[in-house]
Amino acid sequence: MAGIARPLSSKILRRFAAGDPEAVRALYNRYAKAVFTVTYSALRDRSLAEEAVQATFLQAWRAAGRFDTDRDPAPWLYAIARRAAVDVHRRERRHQGREPFDTDMAALPETFEHTWEAWQIRLAIDEMPAEQQAVIEAIYFLGLTQAETARRLNVALGTVKSRSYRAHQRLATLLAHLDEATA
Repeated sequence: MAGIARPLSSKILRRFAAGDPEAVRALYNRYAKAVFTVTYSALRDRSLAEEAVQATFLQAWRAAGRFDTDRDPAPWLYAIARRAAVDVHRRERRHQGREPFDTDMAALPETFEHTWEAWQIRLAIDEMPAEQQAVIEAIYFLGLTQAETARRLNVALGTVKSRSYRAHQRLATLLAHLDEATA
């Protein structure tokens, strides 16, 4: 299933496949937040997730010549991100003197579907206007109340409520395909 994000132009994807640094940067700018969401979901550690993001884009850059420019890069990057997170997890387990496949695998995502949904949600949030993004991120990612969000964003409480309402409507539209996939 393709991501909900606006895909990069075929011109940029062809330049990416050719190794153009500006195209690599465009790919990073478009998908870095979604990749971070997947890696953080798997690792539950910001610095390790950031390391996995770097590994993801490094691996993508190294494999750029084999990338099919007629395809959406989102599923490809998602797969690379999951593998990078697993690799970072295994390395950390070895550094801790523990077997990478012991029974304590809580740091890894529960299911493929969980991380795919997290990826889709991040892409949907990235499609929203900046003021709606700020409200959603403050409430759901930072755990702030609407009143705390209003203070943080220096806007009226009613503004936060209306932005939150519009953001939820937009998210419902952007993520409708997830409901269809589970039906």
